[in-house]
Amino acid sequence: MSSPAQFRSHESVSVRDSPRTAALNLWGSREEFAQARDFTHRTLDCWSLNHCSDDAVTVVTELAANAVLHALPHASADELRVRLRLTLRGSHLMCAVTDPSDSLPVYPHTGDALLEHGRGLHIVEALSEHWGWTRRCPAGKTVWAMLPTRRRP
Repeated sequence: MSSPAQFRSHESVSVRDSPRTAALNLWGSREEFAQARDFTHRTLDCWSLNHCSDDAVTVVTELAANAVLHALPHASADELRVRLRLTLRGSHLMCAVTDPSDSLPVYPHTGDALLEHGRGLHIVEALSEHWGWTRRCPAGKTVWAMLPTRRRP
């Protein structure tokens, strides 16, 4: 099986910073959501964390979609990039998406469960033990979620 670092495409670039970190650059196309999901599956397979794949893929998809939909349309041409990073930290998997926008994520407070949009961060919150965001200098932010890696009974 190939390592996450060997996963490449003409639009996305993945790197393996360490045995416990893997990253993928996204430029905002629809095809890249499929690449991000595949990248997450492959990375977790290499780390023997297949039991975490469904939740991690869902979280990665939601975080990446938020970044592409809300951050990239307002970015300058030289900032049109979103970075997905997966990091294994002890008993947690950190899924982090960095984008060029300074706008913080909006956690919608709506009672309408049938809305088409606005449920992403609710899903992230439900699947993770912790989630949040960090401002980046000089600009941008990272939205992250920590998922437990222990097997559920």
